[in-house]
Amino acid sequence: MRTSTRRSHRLMALAAVAALTTGVLAGCSSDSDGTSSNASDSGKGKTTLTVGTFGVFGYKQAGLYDEYMKLHPNITIKEDVTTRTDVYWPKVLTRLQAGAGTDDIQAIEVGNITEAVQTQADKFVDLGKDVDKSQWLPWKNAQATTKDGKQIGLGTDTGPMAICYRKDLFQKAGLPTDRTQLANLWKGDWSKYVNVGKDYMKKAPKGTKFVDSASSVYNAAIGGESQRYYDKDGNVIWDKSTGVKAAWNAAMAVATSNMSAKLKQFDPTWDQGFANASFATVACPAWMMGYIQEKSGTAGSGKWDVAAAPTAANWGGSFLGVPTASKHQADAVALAKWLTAPEQQEKVFAKQASFPSTPAAYPNLKPAAATTAYFSNAPITQIFSDSAKTIPVQTFGIKDQPIGTAITDIGILQVEQKGKTPAQGWSAATKEIKDVLGQ
Repeated sequence: MRTSTRRSHRLMALAAVAALTTGVLAGCSSDSDGTSSNASDSGKGKTTLTVGTFGVFGYKQAGLYDEYMKLHPNITIKEDVTTRTDVYWPKVLTRLQAGAGTDDIQAIEVGNITEAVQTQADKFVDLGKDVDKSQWLPWKNAQATTKDGKQIGLGTDTGPMAICYRKDLFQKAGLPTDRTQLANLWKGDWSKYVNVGKDYMKKAPKGTKFVDSASSVYNAAIGGESQRYYDKDGNVIWDKSTGVKAAWNAAMAVATSNMSAKLKQFDPTWDQGFANASFATVACPAWMMGYIQEKSGTAGSGKWDVAAAPTAANWGGSFLGVPTASKHQADAVALAKWLTAPEQQEKVFAKQASFPSTPAAYPNLKPAAATTAYFSNAPITQIFSDSAKTIPVQTFGIKDQPIGTAITDIGILQVEQKGKTPAQGWSAATKEIKDVLGQ
């Protein structure tokens, strides 16, 4: 669901810390409030299952944990939330390797799923044996399946793209506020979106920028490109990729202008940017809507709107896997299947518009009245469904996520926040990527 930053030295440090704490963490995990909970609660005659996630998955917010516990009085569910995926995934990898300390269910972000499939499959339970695989999009199942047919994860959401924008700020800047008119202005090309940003900045309300970050634009643009960092044979092609070049150029047009708030996504300053209405637009996969509601608060209700993105694209999406280290595998598998079933994906969408990976849910998708009102009664289901239907098939590789984060969180940030030239930013990203790939 989320993107992340990742540096090789940080990974090493995280791994070292996690390794030192594995012995303490075996059989328990940290809840979102920082406390620890035993994997079983024999004193109460109940089994405690921990669900490890990053960011907001919506299960707690949609009341699914409470619903499941009512249906299964012998089960207690505790969510173990890590805000940043650059912290979350290295921690999970270390615990998988140690064979201890994992949660009973571990979320896996799409950028990490290839690594999990190719290097950690033996550490996960095969979840494809007892489910009707036709419930999920075929490409979603394929992403979590090994060459010999083992499926290590069940699909949660996908990330069809839109543009979320503050219509109050657009009005003050003298720009159209109608979602259809805006979508037509930037349709087909991210450079047209950048041009709208230039117009916005001519009369931008004081203290505001057009977009949160150049990295946001890069992630959205690369999500609509069929050629990314790897080819279909598993060869690394990021430095030759036409898709990467197009997304980089769009990001550079923003980074070298005055239209970016220069915020690092998922950092506290980015959250404050939502709360303070300091930027007018954000590249908005379906899951972002819940985040916007949470961080913008009640003051943003009715001021945000949604328009189609320049191109159909996918950004994000996740899976639920059950580590073999879980002491309650059968119970964890049952919970993972239930949480990812179409009926539950419908409920999460209704709460926070996370777009399902189960097509059976599509005819019944109804965003919550509060969500619809928050986003100015935009036809949310239609906008995201239209995007999802035309998203290009994309190939992911084992180091997909660290390659992408090297480009966004090193290369682009060098230009956007430190005043480096695009060539210098590209060079910095190249150096990091070669380090990641061991070249």
